Amino acid sequence: MKGKIAVTPRSLSGTGHPALEKLTLAGYEIVYPAPGRQPTLQELMETLPTCVGYLAGVEPVPAELLSMCPNLKVISRNGIGVDNIDLAAASKLGIVLEKAAGANSRGVAELTIALMLAGLRHIIWSDQSMKRGEWARREGIEVEDRILGVVGCGNIGKYVTSMGIGLGMRVLAHDVIVDESFKPGGDFTYTTLERLLADADVISLHCPPSQKPLIDAEAINRMKPGVMIINTARAALIDPQAVLSALESGRLLGYATDVFDHEPPEMTGLLLHQRVITTPHIGGYTQESVCRATEAAVQNLLKVLE
Repeated sequence: MKGKIAVTPRSLSGTGHPALEKLTLAGYEIVYPAPGRQPTLQELMETLPTCVGYLAGVEPVPAELLSMCPNLKVISRNGIGVDNIDLAAASKLGIVLEKAAGANSRGVAELTIALMLAGLRHIIWSDQSMKRGEWARREGIEVEDRILGVVGCGNIGKYVTSMGIGLGMRVLAHDVIVDESFKPGGDFTYTTLERLLADADVISLHCPPSQKPLIDAEAINRMKPGVMIINTARAALIDPQAVLSALESGRLLGYATDVFDHEPPEMTGLLLHQRVITTPHIGGYTQESVCRATEAAVQNLLKVLE
């Protein structure tokens, strides 16, 4: 045996995946610190120090943990998010970090569009009302000629843009790096964040978080009334209290999120609000995305270890 590789993503640790067999065939032993669920720090501390590789999920990976892993050579994510990992500590310890760039992009983008339509047509609310024996309706909004604001126009943002254009929407995109080669056709424009906030009917977040929330009270005050916000990126992008206040005042039409500070989250006043749609981090949880991401993560592990 060449060494142990820890696998923690819930989509893999519960049922396994055929792509993981490549690791076994290459001579590595696969270990699962917490099959089917997100591992605790203590469980990682009990498992990871004996591993040479780590196929990581979204669980926190602090410096304290990494310092206990003298044999660890590589952390391979089955996605692109790495803000859960202490990057400085990994670099200092010589641990290589690999990402599965683009593997989950279409799955996350399709969920984004689904959440947008569900919010604008009040699908969740309508379903819950009927199951309570009520016959109640809320007037919906059609998306044709509405403005979709895409904050972060990387792989996921590009998919969302193209899908929005396919639905007849006008798209404003903002990114710190403008990709001039991206020409999706239709009514598409790169613009400033200020203009996007002021003009968009739907705002979809696809960027990394910074030191302060992107969507706070100040940003919401720049928006026109009745905006729908979709967050399939990171929970830290929004100020929960500001969003809740805007929902209660009617300034925001709705908020939909697939991402949370902790998983599972505490069901706060925001998450329980009737105009909020929540999904349990399923953006990349499709058959196709899981396959692409797992294949990429395994290849990245072998690239470094072999």
